[in-house]
Amino acid sequence: MSITTRTKRRTAGSAAVAAASFLLLAGAGILAAPTAFAGVPGGTSAADRNNDFNGDGYGDLLMGVPEGTVDGKEGAGYVTVQYGAPNGIGTNNTVPKGEVQVVSQSTKGVPGTSETGDHFGQAVASGDLDGDGYDDAVIGTPGEDEGTVEDAGRVTVVYGSAKGLDTGRTGTVTAAKPAEGARFGHSVAAARFTGDIYGDQLVVLDQKVGLHVFTYHAGVLRQVGTPHSTGHSLQAGYLTTGDYDRDGFADLVVSGYSPDDDYIKGWSALYAGGEEGLSYGRDLHGGLGTASGDINGDGYDDLVVGQLSGVDEAAGDAEAPGGLVGVYYGGAEGPAGEEGPGTAPQWWSQNSPGMIGSPGVDDSWGNNVSVADVDGDGYADLAVGGPGEDADGEQGAGAVSLLRGSREGLTATGFQHFDQNTAGIPGAAEAGDGWGTQVRLVDTDGDGRAELVAAAPEENAGDGAVWLLPASGKGLLAEGSRSYGAAALGGSGHGAHFGSVIDQ
Repeated sequence: MSITTRTKRRTAGSAAVAAASFLLLAGAGILAAPTAFAGVPGGTSAADRNNDFNGDGYGDLLMGVPEGTVDGKEGAGYVTVQYGAPNGIGTNNTVPKGEVQVVSQSTKGVPGTSETGDHFGQAVASGDLDGDGYDDAVIGTPGEDEGTVEDAGRVTVVYGSAKGLDTGRTGTVTAAKPAEGARFGHSVAAARFTGDIYGDQLVVLDQKVGLHVFTYHAGVLRQVGTPHSTGHSLQAGYLTTGDYDRDGFADLVVSGYSPDDDYIKGWSALYAGGEEGLSYGRDLHGGLGTASGDINGDGYDDLVVGQLSGVDEAAGDAEAPGGLVGVYYGGAEGPAGEEGPGTAPQWWSQNSPGMIGSPGVDDSWGNNVSVADVDGDGYADLAVGGPGEDADGEQGAGAVSLLRGSREGLTATGFQHFDQNTAGIPGAAEAGDGWGTQVRLVDTDGDGRAELVAAAPEENAGDGAVWLLPASGKGLLAEGSRSYGAAALGGSGHGAHFGSVIDQ
């Protein structure tokens, strides 16, 4: 798809606005735990994402384990960091000590105390908040009590350094007025949204007020605004960033379900970044899994959204009950549908021409997505998780699809499909594993090609595991792939649902 250049129009608004009217509705409905995408200051390339905590030029992998047990406290939660290197990421069993890190509220220097149900790591993100050249880890703890206020939530920042995350240098933020059940920090993001002289800004979502924006100043994070929306009411769970209009500032997309469509299809609210901060722009169709990257190589980030069900017009108006993904291509006026701003995106389903698969009602295809260049051709590719897909008769075993980027946009040419029964992938497809609940494309060995991290949090009766598939000039490779659980990284694995949260 080609994008016509249009005259740019932007109404700048202050980030410091009145109380948010962005309504967040409590309740379940999102299969995977929310993750966040960390955009780069002024960046427009999927290869430029902020995830290098030690500044060595290799991408690092940050994962949250909110159900993990710490000091005997179930669901206290922890996070893991695997540091990139010339041979990629590894585990304590395969690399020298120091290239894997486990951080919890029991780690010396980290604020708070590990308590049952805190869910430290329920949301994670990364970005250079203090502008020192090292990316920092942002960790949401939505189950944290603040005094007698239950489940008020908080966010912890562990700052990066030449040696990696420095637990001796941390910070924490809460809502200005903690509220019971607000779950402040249930989704987080970091990017350069405005002209602040320090580093990236931090955005935190809660279920009462909505968005909170913080900026680093004089050694601390200070709240600078609560952007509001006049669009659809959302049960919001996802924050995604990208520079969709190539103005040098990251834009923010808040996604989730809406009562306006019976919590089926999802919506996303676009907030444009600028000199004066984030300002609400418009609502977009779709809002399950979300990710950003330059799919057609035109210098603008493109936005990918998931949707639980609908109609795939490209497949002859075929019903797509197993899920769809939509692509909004970036341009001078931000992410646009096929007929321009405000219109529907380019939809893809397993019914689309060139696709391989048998769509099922419970596939949840598009539940999680990730965008990065897998084959090194300069165009970002799209990984799509389908955790509800059957594999060789095993219901809900899960699968992952890969669509390619090109000058014309997303294409099924070179389409790849994997499950645990694919030759070369360790293990076997089992009912209910949910392989592909989380997917992440990340270049951890610095070769310009992003590997795939695919998670099955229900693997091994809920202990969870992740798989790493290598990348090549022809795409992803099942051969040479490997899997591991939390115990391989030094964390408690029993009932951890390892892989339920991966930094995007």
